[in-house]
Amino acid sequence: MKIFIKFDFTAVCNKLIEEKLNELDVKHKVLGFGEIEFLEKITEDQLSQLNDSLQEYGSEVIENQKSILVQKIKDTITDMVFNDDENINVKSSVYLSEKLDHSYGYLSNLFSEVTYTSIENFIILQKIEYTKQLIINTDLKITDIAYKLNYSSVAHLSTQFKNTTGITPSAFQRIITKRRELNNPKKQE
Repeated sequence: MKIFIKFDFTAVCNKLIEEKLNELDVKHKVLGFGEIEFLEKITEDQLSQLNDSLQEYGSEVIENQKSILVQKIKDTITDMVFNDDENINVKSSVYLSEKLDHSYGYLSNLFSEVTYTSIENFIILQKIEYTKQLIINTDLKITDIAYKLNYSSVAHLSTQFKNTTGITPSAFQRIITKRRELNNPKKQE
């Protein structure tokens, strides 16, 4: 039997951080996605242990202010793209500026300086990643996915998908369908 699981990345990450901080017996308050306020002095040893335990999950403690803001930009973009509850019809520049309380010009320059890529490229990568997940985990048509991700047309999504992955979303969908058929021969009968 095969099942698909939908993840709420924010909830999973917050739960992980809560568990790790509780294991270290650190009094804290979660301020937002990935942002923690310590309610008492934390030792260097506790901070090091926290960082080590988070690295097992591909996460790390960030203390540099520029890196913190860049991570907030990435988290906000990921939330904007993957969050089904918020069907965002505003420009990403406006959304980021409002959510992070900085001008888009400042956010864009900082992001490029630290990551060597643009916010726009990061948004495209996140949209393509979400498109792949939707193709794998749902029965949505490419047209529906393009609409869901606020693309102006299916052609626009297809062009970005092909430029990023090397194949069209339709070809990707055919590959996934073929894999399902090969992994589940009972449905072919």
